[in-house]
Amino acid sequence: MKIGEVAARTELSLRTIRQYEDSGLVVPSAASEGGFPLYTDADVARLMVIRRMKPLGFTLDETRELLEAVDRLAADAPGTPAELDPDTRTALVARVRGYEQAAAERVAELRAQLARAEEFADSLRARVP
Repeated sequence: MKIGEVAARTELSLRTIRQYEDSGLVVPSAASEGGFPLYTDADVARLMVIRRMKPLGFTLDETRELLEAVDRLAADAPGTPAELDPDTRTALVARVRGYEQAAAERVAELRAQLARAEEFADSLRARVP
């Protein structure tokens, strides 16, 4: 699919998608005959990971680190040159789990902030006749 369709599906701007390309976070899987980038569903899924990490306060470097760990785990194929040694696999799984835990903690913090904001809005409504 073309970048416009990707932008619509991910709710990211064209500029943001291009920035992610420039930073190496996502690489279009193909190019059209005219040289325009083409994206697959896997590329869209990758952009959605990036999009979901951003509001949780993860940096681009942290996002890159997580994506690299996930990519390496996905490429792990026993009996092939891509096979990870047990220590590397364990370290990568621990890294992904660390991000999972950090995301859960940040979601809990955001829920607490939202609850405080709702209480504030309710208190203002109660003061207005």
